[in-house]
Amino acid sequence: MSDADINIPVQSVDEARTLLGPLDCNARLIRELHGVSVLARAGGLRLLGDAEHTTVVQSVLEECLRRMRIGHKVSTQDVATELRKTLGMMSADGGTEHERPVRPTGSGVVRARTEGQQAYLDMIDKNDVVFGVGPAGTGKTYLAVAKAIEAMKEGGVQRLVLVRPAVEAGEKLGFLPGDYQAKIDPYLRPMHDALSDLLDPRTRNRWLESEVVEVCPLAYMRGRTLNQAFVILDEAQNTTVQQMLMFLTRLGESSRMVVTGDPSQVDLPGNIRSGLGDALHRLQDVEGVGIARLGVADVVRHKVVGRIVTAYEKFDREQQSRSPD
Repeated sequence: MSDADINIPVQSVDEARTLLGPLDCNARLIRELHGVSVLARAGGLRLLGDAEHTTVVQSVLEECLRRMRIGHKVSTQDVATELRKTLGMMSADGGTEHERPVRPTGSGVVRARTEGQQAYLDMIDKNDVVFGVGPAGTGKTYLAVAKAIEAMKEGGVQRLVLVRPAVEAGEKLGFLPGDYQAKIDPYLRPMHDALSDLLDPRTRNRWLESEVVEVCPLAYMRGRTLNQAFVILDEAQNTTVQQMLMFLTRLGESSRMVVTGDPSQVDLPGNIRSGLGDALHRLQDVEGVGIARLGVADVVRHKVVGRIVTAYEKFDREQQSRSPD
């Protein structure tokens, strides 16, 4: 498949903001659904990616611009809805997407874009606890959140619990301003981003306010039992062995659990063993536990991300081969 580089002229900052959304939420959605990068440039938006998908994104954005310019009211959420609809139509018309879509919303669909992603989704359907392991950009967290919302909409669970360990990635939590909640909010932002992409604002706000959806740090899990819940632990490589055991034993009746992480991106101090790697070793043959290993072939962000991951892995292998025993 060939690459494309397309520019979409915009006439005002408001047009660009409507298309991209608050904090570029639609740009992230485009990247997750289509693997197309959207770059804001003076007087326009630049689309970079696979030619087929880039053309689809172009048609959606240009149609939204056309409607705005003839006086129709078009919101950021309208743009997101059209993007999701088009992905579904691509697949229905014989596109390259895999079968068995996830339907986290009434009109939108999320589909596996690689065989590894489809195996991951199938594993979530068949197991009570699933580990989704792989590098950045493989969709492991996004797909898990989509499955959680789908389970909620279908009545399979009554609440969603999205969890992250608050571990500094080379930065210090204490230097952030505000109280504890303000300090941990940046660590939970990726979970909120996924919710924003997959739910309309009204539903998302209603679920968060009623605590049907809970987004919280791992420390808040101690002592709890989660019944009839879909529970996701993200960035699990930054848990200790004790924290991982504590989290896994929160699973209650009629609940499901997905644990995602990248073992190559551990931010724990060097003398502390990652709970993710430990759990993968201990639980590989346990009934009801599935382990999906995603790789560079499953990266669906900008194509250069896959090349970057490959380069880092190659460098690490070379360094290890040169190290004395």
